[in-house]
Amino acid sequence: MKKFSIMLMCALMSLAVFAYGQAGTDVKTGAKDTAKATDTAAKDTGHATKTAAKKTGHATKKAAVKTGHATEKAADKTGDATKTAAKDTGKGVKKGVKATGHGIKKGAQKTEEVAK
Repeated sequence: MKKFSIMLMCALMSLAVFAYGQAGTDVKTGAKDTAKATDTAAKDTGHATKTAAKKTGHATKKAAVKTGHATEKAADKTGDATKTAAKDTGKGVKKGVKATGHGIKKGAQKTEEVAK
């Protein structure tokens, strides 16, 4: 019976050693899986950040182009309005000068008539 007890004890010890070894393997496998998942998540985050940066840059470029077009249109309209105002001012000045000249001419004629 002593021999059987020793054999049983050896079998139980072997089983315990195997169980501890298996637990260590499971922990190691879990750590590897966690590391792989973390690496994948980091890569995905990097790709998402890069994509977001590209989209932001593209949107900024589009906005700048639209702002440039709007500024150009506003400048054209301002130029047109300035040109129209200058023409209107020129016409007003011309009429004013003509009226003044006409008034001076009439005054000169009256002065001449009076002087005769």
